[in-house]
Amino acid sequence: MSISDTPTTQPRPSLVVFDLAGTTVRDENRVAGFLMAAMAHIGHPVTLAEANSVMGERKPKAIAQLLTPRIGPTAMDSEIVRRGNDEFLRLTNAYYATSPEVGEIPGASTVFAALHAAGVKVACDTGFERSTVDVILKRLGWLDRGLIDTAVSSDEVPHGRPAPDLIHEAMRRTGVLEVTRVAKVGDTPSDIGEGRSAGCPWVIAVTYGTHLRSQLEPHRPTHLIDSLPAILPLFDIAS
Repeated sequence: MSISDTPTTQPRPSLVVFDLAGTTVRDENRVAGFLMAAMAHIGHPVTLAEANSVMGERKPKAIAQLLTPRIGPTAMDSEIVRRGNDEFLRLTNAYYATSPEVGEIPGASTVFAALHAAGVKVACDTGFERSTVDVILKRLGWLDRGLIDTAVSSDEVPHGRPAPDLIHEAMRRTGVLEVTRVAKVGDTPSDIGEGRSAGCPWVIAVTYGTHLRSQLEPHRPTHLIDSLPAILPLFDIAS
């Protein structure tokens, strides 16, 4: 399917699965910086480009991938990966709990509410672990306000992105049986890979997150959008 900015001819989805950081959560793209700090903490600094190359993936896996060219293949549960992940969690959780930079991407609550009003279920999924997800959701209040139906973290499934496990778990929790009625929305190549590996007919990439349009296009999303509310016309839903 070619990349498009126009409405689809498919039936409206039953479930839309949104990424968190960079897609629905505003955080000034700090996550890559925290990953860089975690890598420096364990003695193996990386560049911003290297950190961005693993954005969206489960963080122990990302750390292990970044370590491979430096010290050789490393198991996700090795001691050095655990130390790096612990530092990443410390920095990330403190930031999302307290930083005034943190908030929702403009229009997120409106989009969630409009989808619900149209009978579409809303889930979030992420490369973050559950502890970070809980901090973010407490800060933004989406679950408490009924704006989303569930949020799935990378440590709650066997395999993180780009495997389809996060989407499959979101489907299980929301009672959606057919992946042909699921849309995936994210800002990284691993988000696109997740949606494509799951078989979602809508794999929508946002261009305001960690990656530019030119960096996302080669990974073949079905749609590219420049603002979160632009997702609603794709499904013929009014804001």
